Amino acid sequence: MRVRPATVEDAAAIATVHVRTWQLTYRNQIPQVYLEQLDVTTRREQWQRRLRTRPAAVVLVLEHETAGVVGFVAAEAGEVQAIYILPAFQGRGGGRRLMSAALDALRAGGDEGATLWVLATNEPARRFYEAGGWHPDGTTRTEDFGGEPVEELRYRRRSTIAE
Repeated sequence: MRVRPATVEDAAAIATVHVRTWQLTYRNQIPQVYLEQLDVTTRREQWQRRLRTRPAAVVLVLEHETAGVVGFVAAEAGEVQAIYILPAFQGRGGGRRLMSAALDALRAGGDEGATLWVLATNEPARRFYEAGGWHPDGTTRTEDFGGEPVEELRYRRRSTIAE
């Protein structure tokens, strides 16, 4: 698997990974009705717009030799905004490669540290982040998903230099 910069042509694949991983990962963490309403077409349009209009954004894809795009990371202005890999391809080191590449890009852009938000109930993601040098900084927020409040924790890295 290799990491490369995303192009507008990747928008459909990124949208598919985004929606499918949310629907699987966040089951029992976010209301099911909200997850069922996620739409690949709408998400594709959002990714096309982002890839066309936000040159400062870092969007990288994880590409499998035969399966195509199986994961992605998006970051901008010192924040890792999203990192998702299809479940069938998790546990193979792709997440570490994506995160490392995103942190390298943030550092190259002048960011000395980085933050990200994670659902408080998402233990596997929290373990992944903590293993990569991220730590909760005590800041929380509540997001509304389908009318239900969901708590998120902010994680921080002191340096964007990947370890």
